[in-house]
Amino acid sequence: MYCGTLEEGRRVKMTGHVPVLLEEVIDFFGTAPSPSYLDLTFGGGGHARALLERIPDSKVIAIDQDPMAKERAQSFVETFPERFRFETRNFSDLGNIQNSGFTGVLMDLGVSSFQLDEVTRGFSFREDAPMDMRMNPQQGQTAAEFLETKSLREIETALRDFGEEPRWRTVARAIVDARGSGVLQRTASFAALVERHAFRQASGRRRIHPATQTFQGIRIAVNRELECLKQALPLAFDKLAPDGVLAVISFHSLEDRIVKRYFRRLAGKPEHRYDSRSQQERKVVATMLSRKPITAGAKEVSINPRSRSAKLRVIKKQGLMA
Repeated sequence: MYCGTLEEGRRVKMTGHVPVLLEEVIDFFGTAPSPSYLDLTFGGGGHARALLERIPDSKVIAIDQDPMAKERAQSFVETFPERFRFETRNFSDLGNIQNSGFTGVLMDLGVSSFQLDEVTRGFSFREDAPMDMRMNPQQGQTAAEFLETKSLREIETALRDFGEEPRWRTVARAIVDARGSGVLQRTASFAALVERHAFRQASGRRRIHPATQTFQGIRIAVNRELECLKQALPLAFDKLAPDGVLAVISFHSLEDRIVKRYFRRLAGKPEHRYDSRSQQERKVVATMLSRKPITAGAKEVSINPRSRSAKLRVIKKQGLMA
């Protein structure tokens, strides 16, 4: 919930950036003396700024794979020259950061508000734009290149496993059939193609555009989001000091499932119902600070509708033995 200071409220109105579940993150990170934090998804810097402004003597190292985030971070470098550092990198590359022993590590997953609102990035089909979808536009294939070149099976996997699109087989075949026509190059024409083949009747549930899940699946595949998350979680946990806290905000069930299972493993609990490890094999190295994921309250959702699907999970690394 965005319940910060008046100045923070003004900043939100000016920038359009509302950090999700901010108060909850601040509360879990606590008030240790001279704390240090690692923000693995800087984005618009909302969480990082709150940590620097509201926790005395705190220091923050922030990273983001999006080169445009470096421009937004420049004001932080100028305002907090001794307390803030920014690096452009994917959080799966966390092992190359030399610092460790952090009081708290934060991961705010998914697409940032800035990326969604920047039409030319191609993350949304609200307006026509090139099919890019790369979180780092300087690396890897664009979404258009992915759609034009990947095998039918790879596209089916992206739609079925990452987008959870019910008509994944039909949509994937339509994508392959449309190659070379120009339809796969722009968000508007691609969304229209998907809508024709993924159309479903409205139900009692909140209706979403028929192309929403396909766009999610392609974006996750292009950016290797779930693969990078699996790589980053143990690296992030290793960066914590004893009694340090790892907080992860996810926005869909695929991310949340990965985080949940990893946290349960750290806490010595069965990862899932088919986990056959004995109790002796389950080593306890951390404590989950919330049994269920924390979600945004009604007030926060009314201010920031994007927070509706946010889930926060928090785990605390065990302290040193006496």
